[in-house]
Amino acid sequence: MLALAIPLFTGCTLDSERIDGAAPALAGKFREAAARPASAVAQDWFQAFGSSELTSLARQALDGNFDLAVALARFAQADAQMRIAESALYPQLNGTGDASRTLSPGTARSKFPPFTSSVSNRFDAGLSASYMLDFWGRNQSLAEAGRLGLAASHFDYDTAAVAMLASLANTYFQVLVAQDRLQIARENIRAAENVLGAIRGRVEVGTATALDVAQQETVIANLRVNIPILERQMLQQKNLVAVLVGRTPESITIKGGRLRSLALPTVRPGLPGQLLLRRPDIASNEARLAAAEANIAAARAAFFPSIALTGSGGLSSIALRNLLRADAIALSAAASVTQPIFDGGNLQGQLDAVRGSRNELLADYRKSIVTALSDVENALIGVRKYAEQERAQAVAVETARRAYQITEQRLREGIIDVVTLLNTQTTLFSAQDALTLVRYQRLLAIVSLYQALGGGFTREYSDPMIYEGRATTASTIPVGSTVVPATAVQERP
Repeated sequence: MLALAIPLFTGCTLDSERIDGAAPALAGKFREAAARPASAVAQDWFQAFGSSELTSLARQALDGNFDLAVALARFAQADAQMRIAESALYPQLNGTGDASRTLSPGTARSKFPPFTSSVSNRFDAGLSASYMLDFWGRNQSLAEAGRLGLAASHFDYDTAAVAMLASLANTYFQVLVAQDRLQIARENIRAAENVLGAIRGRVEVGTATALDVAQQETVIANLRVNIPILERQMLQQKNLVAVLVGRTPESITIKGGRLRSLALPTVRPGLPGQLLLRRPDIASNEARLAAAEANIAAARAAFFPSIALTGSGGLSSIALRNLLRADAIALSAAASVTQPIFDGGNLQGQLDAVRGSRNELLADYRKSIVTALSDVENALIGVRKYAEQERAQAVAVETARRAYQITEQRLREGIIDVVTLLNTQTTLFSAQDALTLVRYQRLLAIVSLYQALGGGFTREYSDPMIYEGRATTASTIPVGSTVVPATAVQERP
């Protein structure tokens, strides 16, 4: 991708310092996936889980999330900075107007009295213009850096949107897992209370003791301890969902549901090379690296002469009635050349500084690519291994349930002791809780894979903004899985 970004500076007389081999070498496939290309994931990937409530919350968050509002404000600032940088490419034209009245003392004109003061008037109106010839491309390079800074800010918004949606999905799943664990805990309490009734029945006939009753009551008490813990977790996660949506906790109702009611979408990762076009953080680092190249070109151009053209024209008269006469016209024109000769190393220091910044951004760019590839590999591993773990845990739950049912029946028949029942109860309750947590981890791994693949971001709509040489108007630029509202960005005058 850097090979595409660096040739941006064709408008400069001085070429920027090119970088060869900026991107790390990419393998032909992910280790955890087949070598098959794939389309980018859908921008509304959150719908794939089949939860209408999650879909509604995600759409509300895209409009109301405060982190996205911050990113949008930064985007507007970058748009303004770009226009400031572009202004140097155009002539500057100013209108002037002046009226003055002066009292001159007689002592200023004569050494001897009588001293007679005089009053004079002056009226001026005109235009002044100035233009800095961009012979070496310095202003063009600075404008290019501004446009690329706007592009980087645009990609930062996408990065924030993808991260926010992933965080929202994960937090919503935490609500569901707390609800599932609450339901399991309450069902286990009812089952344990049934067993307690059976044990008390055996006490009455003399086949059980008070110790057996106390042990089962301890099991029930421990199960009840978990209820407020899980309720606290569920309520706090609902409040966090409200914050992500941009609402107060009191103004939103989150019903939740069951983890098992969610779909488990299959996500195709495609090829490593495709990832470079689908990660907004990579795109942002690439744009900043290209902007640093433009800044280097500008710093190099500062060593060469600067040529300025100035001119002014207008009307001047000591009497207002004569201001519009042809005889009142005044004109001037000038050209100046400034060549740095000795500045104590200032220009060289500025060049070295932007080169150092470029090298820092180059390292960040390379790191973002390696990190993105690692994110995908880790997510693929998580999806595969948690699926295997869930299948194994489901078998463990079914086995523990059968053992518990057999044990409970034999306890009622008086064949086994209470200790055996307690062991099978504990095993079943723990296995059920573990199955819920494993399914939750599997859902998180799927969300991580969506995020690692860019969350629906693609470069197709944003590449023209970078490569056509002029940034798109901020009020119409599309961002990530939504479109930046025109009213939320500073309009151009």
